Amino acid sequence: MPPHGRRRLSCLTLILSLLLLFSSTASAASAVLGIDLGTEYIKAALVKPGIPLEIVLTKDSKRKETAVVAFKASISGSDAKIFPERIYGSDALALSPRFPGDVYPNLKPLLGQQFKNTNAVTEFRKRFPELRVMESKEKGTIGFRSSTFDQTEELFMVEELLAMELKNIRSNAVALAGKGSSVRDAVITVPPFYNAEEKRAVMLAAELAGLRVLSLISDGLAVGLNYATSRTFPIASEGGKPEIHLVYDMGAGSTTATVLKFQGRVVKDVGKFNKTIQEVHVLGTGSHKDLGGDFLNQVILDDMVQKFTETNKMRTQGPDASHVKQHGRTMAKLWKECERIRQVLSANTETQASFESLYYDDVNFKYKITRPEFETLASEYADRVGIPIKLALDAAKIELSDIESVILHGGAVRTPFVQKRLETTVGSADKVRTNVNSDEAAVFGAAFMAAGISPSFRVKEIRIGDTAGFASGTTWISDGKERQQKLFTPTSAIGAEKQITFKTTDDFTFELFQQLPGEKGDMTNSPITKIQTKNLTASVKQLEDKFGCIAADMNTKFSIRLSPIDRLPEVVKGSVSCEGIEKKGGVVDGMKDLFGFGSKKSDQKPLGENEDVDPSSSSLEADSSTTLSPKEDKTPEPADDNAKVDERPKEVKKKTETIYIDFTSEPTGLPQLSAESLERIKERLAAFDSSDRSRVKREETLNTLEAFTYKARDLLEDDSFIAASTEAQRVEIEQKFSAASEWLYGDGADASREALKARLEELHGLVDPVQKRKDEAAKRPTEIKSLQEALTQVKLMADVVKQQREAASIADAAASSSSVAESETQKTTETPSSTPVDDFAGLDDDESSTTTTLKPTETPDAPPMPSYTQEDLDKLLSTHDSVKAWLDNAIEAQSKLGLTDDPAILTSDLITKSQELQRVVTQMLQRQMQKPRKSSKTKTATAKAGSKVKSKPTNSVDIDELLKDMPASDREELEKMMRPPKTEQEGGQKETGTKTTVKSKETGKSKAKGHEEL
Repeated sequence: MPPHGRRRLSCLTLILSLLLLFSSTASAASAVLGIDLGTEYIKAALVKPGIPLEIVLTKDSKRKETAVVAFKASISGSDAKIFPERIYGSDALALSPRFPGDVYPNLKPLLGQQFKNTNAVTEFRKRFPELRVMESKEKGTIGFRSSTFDQTEELFMVEELLAMELKNIRSNAVALAGKGSSVRDAVITVPPFYNAEEKRAVMLAAELAGLRVLSLISDGLAVGLNYATSRTFPIASEGGKPEIHLVYDMGAGSTTATVLKFQGRVVKDVGKFNKTIQEVHVLGTGSHKDLGGDFLNQVILDDMVQKFTETNKMRTQGPDASHVKQHGRTMAKLWKECERIRQVLSANTETQASFESLYYDDVNFKYKITRPEFETLASEYADRVGIPIKLALDAAKIELSDIESVILHGGAVRTPFVQKRLETTVGSADKVRTNVNSDEAAVFGAAFMAAGISPSFRVKEIRIGDTAGFASGTTWISDGKERQQKLFTPTSAIGAEKQITFKTTDDFTFELFQQLPGEKGDMTNSPITKIQTKNLTASVKQLEDKFGCIAADMNTKFSIRLSPIDRLPEVVKGSVSCEGIEKKGGVVDGMKDLFGFGSKKSDQKPLGENEDVDPSSSSLEADSSTTLSPKEDKTPEPADDNAKVDERPKEVKKKTETIYIDFTSEPTGLPQLSAESLERIKERLAAFDSSDRSRVKREETLNTLEAFTYKARDLLEDDSFIAASTEAQRVEIEQKFSAASEWLYGDGADASREALKARLEELHGLVDPVQKRKDEAAKRPTEIKSLQEALTQVKLMADVVKQQREAASIADAAASSSSVAESETQKTTETPSSTPVDDFAGLDDDESSTTTTLKPTETPDAPPMPSYTQEDLDKLLSTHDSVKAWLDNAIEAQSKLGLTDDPAILTSDLITKSQELQRVVTQMLQRQMQKPRKSSKTKTATAKAGSKVKSKPTNSVDIDELLKDMPASDREELEKMMRPPKTEQEGGQKETGTKTTVKSKETGKSKAKGHEEL
């Protein structure tokens, strides 16, 4: 890995970087998504240009989607390649009483959990006994086997099922964003107690759903971010006291408390300006995983089962509560009603529910419960309400009196006894606030963060600070002993970076870990990432050989930070360094040595007493010798053969040399999916998508066929349709459509798309010919009339072009005779005569003031006629004649046919012929307009000041003269086609009798403007 800041980029790299920048900028213009991933519901908010912040609605226009996916077996008679139909949300939940083994709700608590974690698996199986929960062999996590697939099919991982739900949310967001929009980037909320395995499971599910996670954000911080978007806080840099609030979030699966500090701050802006921003920092968090809406539902369910087994019929049948809880359909019906009962008790003092055919077909059950009874059943959970608050305050190291308010969030906080316990815990009812949307505050905060990360949006600047949640450290082996060093605490800020030093000079391995609470309450080290160096040994040898470093003096350092994406520790960079000796020298010193100005070489010795100097080696010295004064003239002393040359030591300088270390990072903990398994899951998801598209197309074909059968009944009662069809055709249509309607409500309900298309094409084959005759008969007269009018206009235009050519021939002949007469006059004018004496002959003319006055040029009343060729005329006539002949023949053939016969003339053919005539005329006019315009200048003669030359009028043909004898309607239409548009230059010179004088400083000649012709 090359050192940072020392890499030189090639041209190709720069070009590719620019292309990547532009492509990323284009993709950044797409929408971003904020997702609140809950146990019971999933909510999403979209941010897009034109859509500032909008909740993504479900397909049935609800603001939140139930976190459920269900598989419905494919229809009989369909292709074997068709996968089961996937159903989401409330529609999927409605199928749970019928198909309890293929409805997968509340998957969030199972993310990142090992199958041997008996608590999570046991609790899930107790609520949903019909689901086949099994162990995934590759990862050791939880998987499901579906009864709609063959038993040899691979298990469905929790991440794969969650990916289906996220992909459904994404498709709803694309529908909201509009056609052509891309929705790929997202910020997802997670509880603050999520460890590395749980966060990686969320990231994997998002990846399988086609989402790119910009960041994970804790639930409480997302609520606080939404709280800060519409508020300003005291400026801490100016002595303001920060506001401290606590977000209490009770959802379906867990309860968390987050202590947040809100404050303003003045920071440096662009240039010399300052700006005020808002800050939201997490001070501490606390949580309770066994407190939430599902646990409150469970106490209602247990009471239901107990009362159900105490009914007379159940006593006689014999099954007890344990048998009822193992019955999938019964538990699905009861669990669905538990949620509704708890919500009703939040606003009412009592409620009831009725069940038919529960457990046995002939057993009905009616359940009734009051609010006091419910609170008595849930008293155990009421005592747990204050635990998250105490843990959060302890982590933040503050007192309850420092809290200004408790912000409520989550669906379960609406439970009356929960709010009462909160008021008791905080000591005042005024501190408990409901000033945020308890359902949507978190998703709005996540969407706001996504917009802030994306470069496509500019939002209010709010800087957030999240915490690690768990302590973390590193461990490695050194000198045969295991070493360990602590890195971050649970309250360490995200983005914080630390540097650790290792006393090792060989390639080695070290691990990063999190400290998680164990089953007995003690802390255990859970490995996260394994780091393996690659070039440390080679780098140490390079430092020794090149810079003379000693291994004992070398420092091996790694920088580790809390990732801003998943909030987990990650290695940023590593390096090995030492203080080496830098030798002074280089190219300049080499040149000095070459010319004898450098240091003495080892092979250079002083001359002896009787030794002569080689002339060739002393030529440079002889050339540069100088004359010394008598005082300076010294005789050298004899040199001793054993004398040593006094050599000066080379100049040395110590410099820190650093080599960056290459390393690999490998996730540890639970085994990761292999590339083959990941590809297999993606292929299965793609097959599901393809199957869904095929199913949608089949449903569209089915709906089209059904609508067409109803349309046929109206056609058979239409008078024009009856006139265009025979009795036999109508009888056949009626029989076929009746048979198709019966087939649709019978075997056709399960037919494949190909069978539906074949039946639809058969019916179209009967109806379309009659419908075509009906439509043609209605449109034909109008189109024939339009074509005949076009023929008339083309004929009139051909006549006008013919007259124009004849008039142009006459004008050319007149212009030729006029030019001959003018030539004779020119010769007479230029005959030499006696020159009079000029008294001012000796004076020079002022060229700058010399002008030539011309007689006004006579301008015709209309612009000159365009010049059309004989070829234009011939093309007009030939096109007119061919179209007219075709129309006459077609009309004659059509007159011999009846209403039930196929037409001899189609309206499309009539329209084509009209377009052919129009195209010929348009091409001729455009060709004339595109010809270069020739300027007709008035003939002038070069003369001195005061001389006058008469200009001959230009011959032209007036269009009005040619059109005056035609009917008014034809004349108006042809005048539009024949008369060319006037230009500004022509319009400005229409007035006659004006003098045009142009001064020329260079030639002293006058230039007269003339009319321009097409």
